[in-house]
Amino acid sequence: MGITVYSCERDEAVLFEELAPRYAIAPIMTDSPVCEANVALAAGNRCISVGHKTQITNPTLDALGRAGVTYISTRSIGFNHIDLEYAESIGITVGNVAYSPDSVADYTLMLMLMAVRSAKAMIRRVDAHDYRLNDVRGKELRDLTVGVVGTGRIGTAVIDRLRGFGCRILAYDTSPHADVRYVPLDELVQHSDIVTLHTPLTPATYHLLDRRRIEQMRLGAYVINTGRGSLIETEALISALESGRLGGAALDVVEGEEGIFYADCRDKPLGSSPLMLLQELPNVLISPHTAFYTDHALSDTVENSIVNCLKFESGKQYG
Repeated sequence: MGITVYSCERDEAVLFEELAPRYAIAPIMTDSPVCEANVALAAGNRCISVGHKTQITNPTLDALGRAGVTYISTRSIGFNHIDLEYAESIGITVGNVAYSPDSVADYTLMLMLMAVRSAKAMIRRVDAHDYRLNDVRGKELRDLTVGVVGTGRIGTAVIDRLRGFGCRILAYDTSPHADVRYVPLDELVQHSDIVTLHTPLTPATYHLLDRRRIEQMRLGAYVINTGRGSLIETEALISALESGRLGGAALDVVEGEEGIFYADCRDKPLGSSPLMLLQELPNVLISPHTAFYTDHALSDTVENSIVNCLKFESGKQYG
């Protein structure tokens, strides 16, 4: 069986090649994202695998349909780079993959600890050989209330880790199922010292943490986002950070990251983009959408993308 793999990074290509004999597949791999100009690579293959870093336009979906593609496996949990309704309307099914939630959960806890201990400012001072204590003392998680927004596999894994720190935990989800205290979202933001976001990006969750909710947050609270950038109204977040209303933020995802994250921008002027404004703040940590990126999670992602394609071809349940 043939599978065309778009946006295939070198480390993913190694895994596809290693797994191909086991699953009896013949992968055609390109590091280019899928677009109208390269849909010919999918000719003869009903299934393709795509990355999450580039938006797949509706004209590209049309071209894929004409090329005979009927299934897209996205190597991500989120679908926000594909118009699912449009894909379905032209006969293309889209499936996502599951991967180790521990990768993002571990990273989330790291960001929390770095945020409440002012790690960015401390590291910058030490890099400049200034070894004095910071004027701002750190906080201990056991003394704080953490609000977890979204309790799927990743959010639940975050909750499991937080229990070890002895902090108070609140949660919000439209479908509560974890063993934790659930409260309305407005109540969660009002009573949490840290708000961490783990919900998918959909029209209903766009700017879930908007200006109104940010203004409701506790004075000195922290925001952690390892979900999707557009879960937060960025301009409102920047205002709250600049005014000192919020204590800090640690963001692995940012609105407008497309075309910047995963690229070498050392010689590329970014102007006064929200990302640059955030990076200039001493109490904001930024990382380039890398929370998922571990050996275990990457292996899960590639293997499950293959399995989804095989299940689709066989008519069995697929992601």
